[in-house]
Amino acid sequence: MFYIHCPYCDEHREEEEFHAKGQAHIARPLDPDACTDEEWGNFLYFRANPRGIHHELWVHAAGCRKFFNITRDTQTYAILETYRLGEQPSVTSQS
Repeated sequence: MFYIHCPYCDEHREEEEFHAKGQAHIARPLDPDACTDEEWGNFLYFRANPRGIHHELWVHAAGCRKFFNITRDTQTYAILETYRLGEQPSVTSQS
C-alpha cells in the first residue's frame, strides 16, 4: 500500500481512498462537431501508456471528492508529485 497526498485536503491518505481516471492534460477538441470520426475516436479512446514518468488524473473518492493530477513513475510506482487541476506539473513526462 502507498499513501497519496491530496492537494486539496493537504493530507496523505491511503490509496484505497483514491481512484485513477486515466491520462491527465487531455485537451478536448474546441469544436467537436467539426471533428472527423478518426479525430473524435482518437480523443475518446487513445491514450499514452508510457514506461516511466506519466501524468495521471485521479479523484479523492472517499475524501473531498475532487479531481487532481499525479505525476507517477509507471516502472517503480513512485509518486513524484500531486497538483491541482489547472496547475502545471513541475516534473516533465517522457511522452
